[in-house]
Amino acid sequence: MNKKHLGLAVAFSLGLVACGQPNTVQSQKVDNGSVIVSESESDKANALFQTYFDESMQMNPIAATYVGISDYNDRFSPPINQQNLAESLAFEKQYLAKIQAIDARALTGQDLLSYQIFLQDRKMAIKGAQFPGHLMPIHQMGGAHTYFATLGSGKSAQPFNTAKDYRNFISRAQGFATYMDSAIVAMQEGIQKSIVLPKPLIAKVLPQLQVHLLEDVTQSVFYGPLVMLKENANITDADKTQITQDYAATIKNVIIPAYARVHQFMQDTYLAKGRDTFGLNDLPNGNAWYEYRIETNTTLPLTAQDIHTFGQQEVARILAEMTKVKQTVEFAGDLPAFFEFLRTDPQFFFESEQALIDGYTQVKQKIDSRVPMLFEVFPKADYEVRAVEAFRAASSAGASYQSPAPDGSRPGIFYINAFNLKAQPKYLMETLSIHEAAPGHHFQIAIQQEVESLPDFRKFGGYTVFAEGWALYAESLGKEMGLFTDPYMWYGRLSDEQLRAMRLVVDTGLHAFGWTRQQAIDFMVDNSSLALTDIEAEVERYIAIGGQAVSYKVGQRHIRMLRNKAQQSLGDKFDVKKFHTQVLVDGALPMPILEAKIDKWIEQQKR
Repeated sequence: MNKKHLGLAVAFSLGLVACGQPNTVQSQKVDNGSVIVSESESDKANALFQTYFDESMQMNPIAATYVGISDYNDRFSPPINQQNLAESLAFEKQYLAKIQAIDARALTGQDLLSYQIFLQDRKMAIKGAQFPGHLMPIHQMGGAHTYFATLGSGKSAQPFNTAKDYRNFISRAQGFATYMDSAIVAMQEGIQKSIVLPKPLIAKVLPQLQVHLLEDVTQSVFYGPLVMLKENANITDADKTQITQDYAATIKNVIIPAYARVHQFMQDTYLAKGRDTFGLNDLPNGNAWYEYRIETNTTLPLTAQDIHTFGQQEVARILAEMTKVKQTVEFAGDLPAFFEFLRTDPQFFFESEQALIDGYTQVKQKIDSRVPMLFEVFPKADYEVRAVEAFRAASSAGASYQSPAPDGSRPGIFYINAFNLKAQPKYLMETLSIHEAAPGHHFQIAIQQEVESLPDFRKFGGYTVFAEGWALYAESLGKEMGLFTDPYMWYGRLSDEQLRAMRLVVDTGLHAFGWTRQQAIDFMVDNSSLALTDIEAEVERYIAIGGQAVSYKVGQRHIRMLRNKAQQSLGDKFDVKKFHTQVLVDGALPMPILEAKIDKWIEQQKR
């Protein structure tokens, strides 16, 4: 696809040519009759943003590794304890006070956007400190036990190019072991305070831990970097010998025992103490906790009832569209029979992992050739299609996206889960590729990282409602790009949107209205053709990370509303390419801030 450098693209932002430039309003003082020009509010704000980001990377060394900062590659996340929690809260309060001391009236363009985002983020972080999520530090959807293994595989963000890189990971492994021990202590406190995972989720974590408990370290996912070491011409033979010895000993004596201790605790103690309930509202202060989760994930003043009702309406609408597809392909049975046909007929499924990956690679090429129809700015970084690693496939989502390295050394990755080929029907290929890759997550996240004028906290930050809302909105562009011409591919688009609509109902049902796991599963079976294994994984995902799943449809609705507003206001002057630039070029924004930005752009276009 055509590429356009993003250093100039920021000129589109807010409809202001100089929006990416420092604000020139300066404070002045008179001293002995001479005027001394002091630091501008813009300079103060941007210095504050950078200091915050730099200090936060020191406190979050894993995040630093993922954004390409190598200074802390030998460190792991701080252990879970009251001192570290207090220091984190104090850090947020300190920077809230600092940003409030800056005069926002003197800021414009990007500086004002950054001020508004930074201020809101600090307030939300402080508000969230009251909810004890640290007492449930790992679950089947994520946690140190999975991201550490991904890093240690040698196929992710952790570099293994030099002897120092290997020694960094050996040191990081020690920090991992300390952190995992602190996670056990945190879960023990959670038992005492009745803040524990539901039993089905604990049962799904156990095999994720068990897979690392190996006698033969050469069979461990962590042994991957030692296989790579043999071919590394940059490391001397003497260093290779010592590294191999030390690294293998670390796997055997540090990493595997750390997994074993957590596995033993969760199997022998934690599982019996797990909850038989599922929603956040069943935990102490749970209703407020879920309301906070809705607020953080949508950035909008919505209630659980608002979202539940919206979801029910969308589920009914999409079912009607699915019925039209059934009629188009002349399927003789009713809609449930059509769902069963789509779940089981061999024509809709690949026979091997490689065939699945090859199929998605072909779709990638098809989509890449068509995105210039609707876009004028593109990410410089490319992406590739990969299968989800075997050690995490059983409990992972059907697909996911990992952003490229900011320095261009690693492409974006569109992961497809081949664990159950019957859960990856061919009719989902176009819509899933649009969502996870181009022009969905890959466009939004890669472009955000590449815009030169954004402060680092925005380049590498984000909002679920923006990222997932954009990706789902991107799916809706398929027909405009000449895709979904096959009725089954169009059904795949409806199926994917139905999944997001059902999430609105199920997530709120579980966390606000007392739904059981089985009730949620039954609802999704009745209203979709998803494989049962997929449905069970989805429901357990919503249980684990309540509130996250409601962001997709809410964000899509808001971005579509802004497009409709712009089209109605501008008429023939509306340019969809320029609208998409406006949405993407300033990175992820809270929905109210994005709306204010688009409103200003509309007025500027009118003039």
